[in-house]
Amino acid sequence: MSKDFKKYLILAFLFFFPIFFYVFLSTGINNFAKLPVLTEKVMDIKDIEGNKLQASFKDKISIVAFWGGDINNKKSEALNLNQKIYKRFYEFQDFQFVIMHNKNESEAIENLKSELVSGVGVDLKKWKFIPTTQSNIKLIFESFNTNLELDNNFSTPYVFIVDRALSLRGRDDDEDIGMLYGFNSQSVADINNKMVDDVKIILAEYRLALKKNDSLFNE
Repeated sequence: MSKDFKKYLILAFLFFFPIFFYVFLSTGINNFAKLPVLTEKVMDIKDIEGNKLQASFKDKISIVAFWGGDINNKKSEALNLNQKIYKRFYEFQDFQFVIMHNKNESEAIENLKSELVSGVGVDLKKWKFIPTTQSNIKLIFESFNTNLELDNNFSTPYVFIVDRALSLRGRDDDEDIGMLYGFNSQSVADINNKMVDDVKIILAEYRLALKKNDSLFNE
């Protein structure tokens, strides 16, 4: 092999390798930054009876919990979510927690809110507590079309991510269970090892979309 050929080969490698490497990384980032859509067009909470806050899933990144009539047993779940998820991400502009509960549980909700504020000292302004009927709780839950069920109190320890377009997000290839529709808020490990990562991904996805829109607008 001639010296000139070797020289051109090395130059070609030095020129093209960074390009191939960048394309490889870009492809990986794009794949990583997309949290799968598991259910499209879930029912919006703005359409149910009792939504005095006029809360909505639309144009928000929502962490949705179904607490039904089981509020007195939700303290540990609330603390886990507040500490691991809410405190970490609540400053994102369109981020919110949505808690659906029986309308006769308002006193228990107020007690729980007081405990959260006094215990961890964080503003709960982006927690949206929606008092409503059991039938409405069931309607919203069933619109998620998951493989999970509500218990006899119309409650579940699982919480869900709903995006700005009213789509349920989760994992379609989870290493433990395959289809992962929700996260067990009783499990610190589940929150730390899965939910934190998935919330990061969907927020990064929307930050990227906002940057792209700003770039197009400023061109």
